[in-house]
Amino acid sequence: MFTKDFLKGKVALVTGASRGIGRGIALALAESGADVVVHYARKTSMAQEVVKEIEALGRRAIAVKANLAEREKTESMLDEIEKEFGGCDIFVANAASGGFRQMMETSDKHWDWAMDVNARSILHCVQRLAPHMQRQGWGRVVTVTSLGGVRTVPNYGAVGLSKSVIESLTRYLAVELAPKGIIVNAVSPGLVDTDALSSMNIDQQSSLNYVRDRNPARRLVTSNDIGKVVAFLCSNFAEMIVGQTIYVDGGFSLLTDYFPQLERTMETAP
Repeated sequence: MFTKDFLKGKVALVTGASRGIGRGIALALAESGADVVVHYARKTSMAQEVVKEIEALGRRAIAVKANLAEREKTESMLDEIEKEFGGCDIFVANAASGGFRQMMETSDKHWDWAMDVNARSILHCVQRLAPHMQRQGWGRVVTVTSLGGVRTVPNYGAVGLSKSVIESLTRYLAVELAPKGIIVNAVSPGLVDTDALSSMNIDQQSSLNYVRDRNPARRLVTSNDIGKVVAFLCSNFAEMIVGQTIYVDGGFSLLTDYFPQLERTMETAP
């Protein structure tokens, strides 16, 4: 059975952890007993607030800044983590960026930025962190993808492509690393009400209402929902879940728009 501190003694690195989904994951891991490295790109004050929240739970935490698009900056971040903690047992690749625009308006710069930050940086981090995990005989890697990796989402082209790469990378890493005691999986969150939505050139409130009303669970996913699933995947109870993408969306991705009349009939049926 689960205990409160089932990740006690573990060190977790969560990228993009100063807000939104990353913050929810960082707090869930801390609540499960882990010490946490809070990575951020720009918002120092927000990252420090997350550090304080984690410390209030009785865990160690530090904030580290790095532009994940640049390998040198990523390596410097990992140097700092190794100096402070000796390495990481858990790596959660949550950080994401990219220009939100249609594919026909996507430049090489937008493409490269999304791929470097969202996908290539994961490989760089895992290549550096895996030896420590292997020496410990235990490690967990969780990537964060999205429905846009397998379905089309407005103005999400370059980011969606990078999410597809992440899911494929997750499978390849899972097969290579599982024999070494390192378990790799992905989570695909549903729409979460974060400030990232304001960058997507969509009607934010209408989108939130649409997903909430149409979702079988009849509510939006929260960052806390995502954090609890990530913590579970990092537990020993999930060690035989390998290379999978776990949808945490209240069932939204199960539905189709092709039969709206049938959906209305099902809703009103006795």
